[in-house]
Amino acid sequence: MWAIGGILIYLAIKKDMEPSLLLPMGFGAILVNIPMSGAITQIIDGAKEIGVLNVLFDGGIANELFPLLLFIGIGAMIDFEPLLNNPKLMLFGAAAQFGIFATLVGASALGFPLKDAASIAIIGAADGPTSIFVANYLHSNFLGPIIIAAYSYMALVPIVQPPIVKLLTTKKERLIRMEYTGSSVSQATKILFPIIVTVIAGIFAPRSVALVGFLMFGNLIRECGVLGSLSETAQKVLANLITLMLGLTVAANMQASSFLTLQTLMILGLGLVAFIFDTAGGVVFGKVMNLFTKKKVNPMIGAAGISAFPMASRVVHKMGLAEDKTNHLLMHAAGANVAGQIASVIAGGVLLSLIVK
Repeated sequence: MWAIGGILIYLAIKKDMEPSLLLPMGFGAILVNIPMSGAITQIIDGAKEIGVLNVLFDGGIANELFPLLLFIGIGAMIDFEPLLNNPKLMLFGAAAQFGIFATLVGASALGFPLKDAASIAIIGAADGPTSIFVANYLHSNFLGPIIIAAYSYMALVPIVQPPIVKLLTTKKERLIRMEYTGSSVSQATKILFPIIVTVIAGIFAPRSVALVGFLMFGNLIRECGVLGSLSETAQKVLANLITLMLGLTVAANMQASSFLTLQTLMILGLGLVAFIFDTAGGVVFGKVMNLFTKKKVNPMIGAAGISAFPMASRVVHKMGLAEDKTNHLLMHAAGANVAGQIASVIAGGVLLSLIVK
């Protein structure tokens, strides 16, 4: 576990892979695996000594507080204007959640209990806070590996997605041009959007209200026009601080006895499968859409329908420019990307509704 912690720290510093999470997580993995570590709760000489990381876990993760606070910061970062200019991009966000439900079936078939299978499947959303929320809400036994997989694959979007997209598309499809003719979206629309989304999600997937609600509340802070300083604080200070605390606190579940198991390797593999299927689901949906529409879409934007915001949209944009230096897909990909952010939290709520009675 010391070696694993060192690898996480290396990836954070040297490779700049989600440093605000992987660095504290790596250090925490070392911290909790020091013999007789006072950082975690343990029995010493017959007396129970409470560790600070367990206190933080109970107060920040066990009650879902940290993930939900992080959603406020994420919501404040998101600009929904590209999606509002082209609402049909919401379909790409929905299609790119296919891998979640396919992996749920696969994980169950491999013998994982339903609560663990669902927690593993949500890795495919490439949304760390949603993975934490769902896994903890369902009391999964594999919270540590699930979080590491979720954030690792988020960081690996530029490596994992391009081969999948190229495999599923032809050069002709990758050259499809999509003109961006978005009009200015009124402030009233931007204010009403997060409120309406919360209400609709609450009606159809009630257990998603906490996830969607905090995400949309963060966006409302951004768009209301009267809380500029709070919006900036949520985007920078709040999001970064909570991410640091999450990484360090999650380490309480990274003790060698529970982490170094065959199940951990299976979870990493299943998480990759979910991620691949989500990417493929969005791309294939774009190809199918072109069979029935006169105005063609570039199916590559379907890959941006996952929740890894804004990395996935940047990857699609770069791939478009690699094929044609004058083909700018960023705004279309960004619309699909923010749609994926909404769809992933709703998918998490749907899983909770299906499993929790």
